[in-house]
Amino acid sequence: MNLFGGVIPVTGVWFLLFCILAILIVGYALGRITIKGISLGDAGVFITALVFGALFFTPLTQQLAVKGNGESVTFVKEALNVIERLGLIFFVTAVGFIAGPKFFGNMKKNFKSYVLLGLIIILSGGLAAVGCIYIGKAIGFGSNIQSLEEFTAMITGLLSGALTSTPAFSAAKEATQFVDQVSVGYGISYIFGVLGVVLFIQIVPKLMKVDMAAERAKLADASAKETKKEKGKLFSLDEYGFAPFALAALIGMLIGAIKIPLTGAGLSGTCFSLTTTGGCLLAALVFGHFGHIGKMNLMPASSTLKMMRELGLVFFLAGAGISGGAKFVECFDPMYFVYGAIMTIVPMILGFFFAKYVLKLPLLNNLGSITGGMTSTPALGTLINTAGTEDVAAAYAATYPIALISVVLVCQFLILIFK
Repeated sequence: MNLFGGVIPVTGVWFLLFCILAILIVGYALGRITIKGISLGDAGVFITALVFGALFFTPLTQQLAVKGNGESVTFVKEALNVIERLGLIFFVTAVGFIAGPKFFGNMKKNFKSYVLLGLIIILSGGLAAVGCIYIGKAIGFGSNIQSLEEFTAMITGLLSGALTSTPAFSAAKEATQFVDQVSVGYGISYIFGVLGVVLFIQIVPKLMKVDMAAERAKLADASAKETKKEKGKLFSLDEYGFAPFALAALIGMLIGAIKIPLTGAGLSGTCFSLTTTGGCLLAALVFGHFGHIGKMNLMPASSTLKMMRELGLVFFLAGAGISGGAKFVECFDPMYFVYGAIMTIVPMILGFFFAKYVLKLPLLNNLGSITGGMTSTPALGTLINTAGTEDVAAAYAATYPIALISVVLVCQFLILIFK
């Protein structure tokens, strides 16, 4: 393929990067459109990527397919996976560093609340999934679904997508023989799973007519004591802190690669891991908490963390959006979309009211915990912009681990129960 009469030869890598950058430009422009104070923000990149994937994924893969080792290898899928994973690593590592200085104090103070809220969100999502399974048994499983076990695989895929949980998606695939159904469900519900939470955390403050400056003050007062002072002059490997950032990400990837076998109750053969997301988040939280080793500075510059957080988020949204757009068109079924929406809305609403009226968390702590409980990376990015403070990342980081573990186990148990 060539552009402008052959002046610019277009290789696979060149053309894909061209498409990604074009998606970012259009997506940011779309995200800036504001209606009554509500905007898509960074999710505009996700919408643009979805449309691109729906319209151009198939011709793109056909055009850029390459040959390797005697077999046809789809270059686009591999490249998008790299972009998505790299973006996720950048984002969660930056979030961990940002939350680290205040995370452990916040966690110590509100540990029971965060654990309980994470469990409430995921368990209510699991119960919503069970309800959808019984609805399917009553009205029919849908096109091309022949058995309850096959339909359950579809529902677990929908649940993992509704909660935007890649670890749950992977665990569900390992626990069933109906891998394609899990993948289809994840692709269908992931779209609303992203957009639903992104819009929710913007709409709620508008409906409640909150004073955002006052809410920021509450959050700042609650965590002010946890801010650490720098101990003397520290030595930095580089001016911007890319070296400690890379070190935390590397250690996090190694932690995420550790797999813990789950035995008993029919779970033999399946494993749990924090995955790259959880591993990088944990490592960066520890780095951010201590801040240094001896005289060596472990904290990247604030400007570096903000840039890596934003870059990582839009890379993740672009990569996931293009792939999700292709699956959405290929496998869309209106009833599956409804099931996915139910499994996003029910735990989100119940979690919010539980945090507000039972746990009595301040609004920004509440919404930050919701993004963590829903394991929603894009929603956290939007919440930071909406709230005008990065302190909300601490609530996300506190709720995320329990939600991560819970959603993986819930998806596996659903498959085991409904056979």
